[in-house]
Amino acid sequence: MSEVWVTLTTPQVGPPLWIVLLAALAALTVVTWSASWQLSRGLITIAHEGGHALTALLTRRKLQGIRLHSDTSGVTLTRGRPTGPGMILTAAAGYVAPSLLGLGGAWLTSAGYVAILITIVIALLLCMLLLIRNLFGVVSLVATGGAIAALTWYAPPDVDAVLAYLAVWFLLFGGVRPIVELQRKRRHGRAPGSDADQLARLTFLPGGFWVLLFLLVAGAALLGGAYLLVPLPLAFP
Repeated sequence: MSEVWVTLTTPQVGPPLWIVLLAALAALTVVTWSASWQLSRGLITIAHEGGHALTALLTRRKLQGIRLHSDTSGVTLTRGRPTGPGMILTAAAGYVAPSLLGLGGAWLTSAGYVAILITIVIALLLCMLLLIRNLFGVVSLVATGGAIAALTWYAPPDVDAVLAYLAVWFLLFGGVRPIVELQRKRRHGRAPGSDADQLARLTFLPGGFWVLLFLLVAGAALLGGAYLLVPLPLAFP
């Protein structure tokens, strides 16, 4: 156990600046290119539904289960008061969860604690696996967690660090696009049951306000994450 603790708490030296920037460019390409986005969007959905689930537990709502679908959509089922702060916070957590997870990951990665980040992610996926209620969701989580565990086990620490930067950039960029897509769907009347519209029914604030709030949080997380990941001499020449 002492060796494990030392491994977790010993900071790793980060990759060169050009690799950090290349990882950012690669993540941005994956998010903006439609074909790669459709293949990778499910990872954002996992974070989205995980945000709903974690907030439901923190607000003492009864969590009934999570479903992940092949079209990259998902749903988190909770039970409790249909109104009130707990329901509002649970509904609001989904779209901001990937960005906030990315910001936390940026903090750990920039400080060199890649092993801690990987451990936290695998632990969250295992906890989420216990709540999945459909086969596709189980396969998605097992595949994601298995890939992370395999890369961590077989890849050298330097490669782990590069992959951590890539994953964090992906979360930061990937947290923004679904919000933009949400507003586009709402504009054409194709998302009447969205989180933003549920929040509009739960509060006196319109759905557009919640979309703007989601976007502001995601944008702030992206700027904060970039500030952490990119060295100060580059950020402030």
